[in-house]
Amino acid sequence: MPLRYIAMPDDEAERLQQGGSDAYGNPPERRVSDGDGVPCRHCLRNVDAGEAYLILAYRPFASAQAYAETGPIFMHADKCPAHDERSLPAILTSSKDYLLRGYDADERIVYGTGGIVSAEGLVERAVALLARPDVTFVHVRSAKYNCYQCRIEADREEPGADKRRA
Repeated sequence: MPLRYIAMPDDEAERLQQGGSDAYGNPPERRVSDGDGVPCRHCLRNVDAGEAYLILAYRPFASAQAYAETGPIFMHADKCPAHDERSLPAILTSSKDYLLRGYDADERIVYGTGGIVSAEGLVERAVALLARPDVTFVHVRSAKYNCYQCRIEADREEPGADKRRA
């Protein structure tokens, strides 16, 4: 099963990079990366040493509801290219373990789907979860801090079609 690795939407990244408020109504904090462990949730690459980045509260769900977790994330402070959804993101190869969790079409956790997996087993586990009829998408989170990394969906569209969300 081909997968799509979905980053923060372009319009949301641009809004935040231009000083928009985060999920808690606060302006993002601006810092300079030391090059270690600063994954951008828009381009899904690490922010290089010396580059500016933002720290902000992010809720990767369409609505505020009981299962819509909000937490801290990093992203480039300046415009960065959107991630190619069909390629495994660099940020999913930079840690030893990740937390994967399946969600249904109503953005509710599907119980029994959450667990820590090794970086090497991430794709296999995502495919297994997305093969379930009750799982619509998977969230990848940091195994250490529970920070949101990206969303994974099954790629059910024609190759070559532009699927990047606006």
